[in-house]
Amino acid sequence: MAAEGAIAPVVDAAIVLVALLNLFCGYRAVRGPTVPDRVVALDAIATNIVAIAVLFAIKTGRGLFVTVSLVLAIIAFLSTVAVAKFVTEGDIIVTQE
Repeated sequence: MAAEGAIAPVVDAAIVLVALLNLFCGYRAVRGPTVPDRVVALDAIATNIVAIAVLFAIKTGRGLFVTVSLVLAIIAFLSTVAVAKFVTEGDIIVTQE
C-alpha cells in the first residue's frame, strides 16, 4: 500500500529534507577539519541514505526497500567500526606472528 492522502506530501517533504541534510553532511565530510569529523559525517550520510530508502518504501509501498535499507545499515555500521579502528589503532586486521 503506497502512501496516500495527507501522508504523501509529508513523505515527499521528508525525503527532500533528508536529502538536504545529506548535502550538509557531505560538506562536513569534505571540509571537516579533523578525521573524526569526517568519519561522523560519513556515518550520518549512511544513516540519511537508510532514511531515504525507508521513506521511499513508505511512498511506493514496496517492502523491498526496507530490506535494502537494513542491508545498508549493516554495511554502514561495519564500515564505521572499521574506519574508527583504523583511525585509533592504525591497523584494521591484526596478524599474529
